[in-house]
Amino acid sequence: MSTHRRGALIVIEGLDRAGKSTQHARVCQNLRNQGHRVKSMRFPDRTTPIGESIGAYLRGESQQEDHVIHLLFSANRWEAAASIRTAIEDGTTVVIDRYYYSGIVYSAAKGRDDLSLRWAREPEVGLPRPDLCLFLDVSPEVAARRGGFGNEKYETSVMQKRVRELFYELVQLRDGEDIEIVDAGRGIEVVERDIMEKVVRLMAHTKLTRHLRIMLPWNEMTQAPE
Repeated sequence: MSTHRRGALIVIEGLDRAGKSTQHARVCQNLRNQGHRVKSMRFPDRTTPIGESIGAYLRGESQQEDHVIHLLFSANRWEAAASIRTAIEDGTTVVIDRYYYSGIVYSAAKGRDDLSLRWAREPEVGLPRPDLCLFLDVSPEVAARRGGFGNEKYETSVMQKRVRELFYELVQLRDGEDIEIVDAGRGIEVVERDIMEKVVRLMAHTKLTRHLRIMLPWNEMTQAPE
């Protein structure tokens, strides 16, 4: 077997105002300080035409039917899929602030029978699958007390409570194999140390000599892990 070590795919997830952007920046900087090549990304990527439409929707400047906006979020991730794979195959670690986990749970949290967790996963099938997803767990009440909460469409306590519940449902699927839960209610430096312990462990793991995986269909992800 080839011993070539590819880059890792690391995702930072969590509720709004859980500290994702802060910890995303710190993971990137810490990895660079350790000598790793790093590509920093975040979704939605509002620099593309699709991303601009999503940004307008999130700011309340435009309206979209729920299925349509879900597919736009997914298309925004697919726009970047090839560049993610290329970077990783070239030995660069990609660190992403929000990915398809958020796409799935935020749509399913709207409570529509025709927009279930299962339906919301389907457009993501085939996307690069993270080696590690760090879910920054904080209560909606704590998140709501942090600066800037409520500036965008999904930043309501009711929505955030349901999003958190659905993240935990994903953990019960095989999607959960990739998720590490981090208590984000602690101080920034404490959370950073916890995260970096998990990241350093991943970077030393032999699985980075294997090919990057892809998101699997629902029926394969609901089977018990082998």
